[in-house]
Amino acid sequence: MPIATVNPANGETLKTYEAMGAEEIERRLQLAEATFRTYRQSSFVDRARLLVQAANLLDEDQQDIARVMTTEMGKPIKQARAEAAKCAKAMRWYAEHAEELLADEEPADSDVKDSGASRVRVRYRPLGPVLAVMPWNFPLWQVIRFAAPALMAGNVGLLKHASNVPQTALYLEDLFHRAGYTEGCFQTLLIGASAVDEILRDERVRAATLTGSEPAGRAVASTAGEMVKKTVLELGGSDPFVVMPSADIDRAAQVAVTARVQNTGQSCIAAKRFIVHTDVYDAFAERFTQGMKALRVGDPMDEDTEVGPLSSEQGRADLEELVDDAKRSGATVLCGGERPEGDGWYYPPTVLTGITREMRIHREEAFGPVATLYRAGDLDEAVLIANDSLFGLSSNVWTRDEAEVDRFVRDLEAGSVFVNGMTASHPAFPFGGVKRSGYGRELSGHGIREFCNITTVWHGA
Repeated sequence: MPIATVNPANGETLKTYEAMGAEEIERRLQLAEATFRTYRQSSFVDRARLLVQAANLLDEDQQDIARVMTTEMGKPIKQARAEAAKCAKAMRWYAEHAEELLADEEPADSDVKDSGASRVRVRYRPLGPVLAVMPWNFPLWQVIRFAAPALMAGNVGLLKHASNVPQTALYLEDLFHRAGYTEGCFQTLLIGASAVDEILRDERVRAATLTGSEPAGRAVASTAGEMVKKTVLELGGSDPFVVMPSADIDRAAQVAVTARVQNTGQSCIAAKRFIVHTDVYDAFAERFTQGMKALRVGDPMDEDTEVGPLSSEQGRADLEELVDDAKRSGATVLCGGERPEGDGWYYPPTVLTGITREMRIHREEAFGPVATLYRAGDLDEAVLIANDSLFGLSSNVWTRDEAEVDRFVRDLEAGSVFVNGMTASHPAFPFGGVKRSGYGRELSGHGIREFCNITTVWHGA
């Protein structure tokens, strides 16, 4: 795949970039290693000052970088500005809280005495250069939620961004440099996917984080495992959105539309499978389908656009294949389901029902504005359908029955359970999944500690 900016609203190639050669990659690896030796000794106060300055610059750049993101991957412009604002918020959160999150821990006195020590501390120390392999769908947020905690912990970052968002990738490197970070603290590597393996094998790279597809995650995890390096993986998701009879059906249907089509449906944590109790199925299906039909699809630079183009021609083709397979196998189309005429890689908001386990869309992630509706006879069946997936990233449940909430929290196989609301990420809360959605956690204290050497410091009596 070429490293290029291709506008998904019209298919026009705007800029192309040459991949970095071996000599430049080596220079940057050397720089990362050398910078880490000194940056790791910096204080939390100095690190926080730099990160806040980067957040301030990002706020100033919000409109410009939003237009870059929209041009590169089609995100509706309002959502692009919101993404930039969210990144600045997360940077300030880590600047404020990192020192507390990584403070030395003191075990219980009884355990210290039992060990024969006079004092024991647990200290969090940085690992070194961390390689981040990041996707295009949230081209700022995915990077910042790795970079902010990693830099505050004293690590340095090497970014291999998706090949269709090179301008965003270069902007991020420039942002940190303008904020006052030395060159080696955060570097963008303009490379293709084939170059990742060799870089990950380099002993100077101490760990890796990847957000992306399951095949990409398998490749990185395999190499990292062979090299005995720490990884955090956030892969796909096919999140359930369960609606029970006690729910506010109007509100649930309204939120369901946003939950399905945020970022034009190209989000791992977007709700994709809507599992509705039979008592309220018809009412929910009607409201949800009406909401999906009413969405404004169009130019992502238009302030009123709610659903833009998919990020690539191949992405649209993959989504079409899933829908067409479902239709051939007997699914009913309540709205959408046909590619529109005209330029750009658009696909309409689509609702499918009559889904069976044999259909690919039941097993695979639909990365676009396509929702599948399931009817559940009772709570047990709702849990069964929700867990009938290879993925386990997040989940949404709508009920006002506390006993049902307890059951869903206990039994849903997911990294998050959102009750009467839509899945979202926040810097203070851990984010990640189970099963084929990956392992490890980003954000919160859990996320900043993922790339730390958790060190026991034992003092004799």
